[in-house]
Amino acid sequence: MIFKTLVLGDVVGRPGREVLERQLPAFIQKEGIHFVVANGENASGGSGITPEVAKKLFACGLDIITTGDHVWKKKEITQLLEAEPRVLRPTNYSPMALGKGWTVVESHAGIPVGVINLLGRVFMQPIDCPFRAVDEVLKELSKKAKVIIVDMHAEATSEKIAMGWYLDGRVSAVVGTHTHVQTADERILPNGTAYITDLGMTGPYKSVLGRDIDKVLKAIITQMPTRFDVAEKDVRMSGAIITIDSSTGKALEIKRLVLHDSN
Repeated sequence: MIFKTLVLGDVVGRPGREVLERQLPAFIQKEGIHFVVANGENASGGSGITPEVAKKLFACGLDIITTGDHVWKKKEITQLLEAEPRVLRPTNYSPMALGKGWTVVESHAGIPVGVINLLGRVFMQPIDCPFRAVDEVLKELSKKAKVIIVDMHAEATSEKIAMGWYLDGRVSAVVGTHTHVQTADERILPNGTAYITDLGMTGPYKSVLGRDIDKVLKAIITQMPTRFDVAEKDVRMSGAIITIDSSTGKALEIKRLVLHDSN
């Protein structure tokens, strides 16, 4: 079966949520999407995620929400990770941390889909090795699903690319998140893994990575602490559509997506 997955970059604040509410259901229908994954670690006020916000995102059509280094920003995350297995935190956090870093969900087409959430280490806070962590997960996950999507949430381009090559042929796709800037390097690697260094941002593009331009400039120029409010204008839904052969788990095509909000 030809299986189409939509993977979306970091959802930023209310503008990011609202563009999904307005655009995603019709887009899923139009494009024949079978499964949707989005990074939601900035979905609540621009940093963190709450149960209420996760519920709204799932109502838009998301099947899995991944996160990253901002996952712990809201105290409500404890309740969310305990109650909602479709919200992941990076699997290379301590095994004593709340929540799960990977899961298998049956898609609307009846195909089991594995999703793994990883966090990079270069220019980031100390954390366990994502390469060793993903090896351990795949020992179990590869027995349960052929279609496997990896969200590599990382700062360094080189670390994301390295993970793509490391997992080539072992997963269906490795997609990068975190930098909020979409890259133009989408490709199918030699052994059948779709790859892109960063999916971009689902949120306001008249901004500095989703934040109010004037507030960010003030902080940079004055070096004074400044609240970075979420921007509001030029909202877009960004990510990629990945077409996969569900019988083999190999990717057939990856297409970048930037959808401007019509509102």
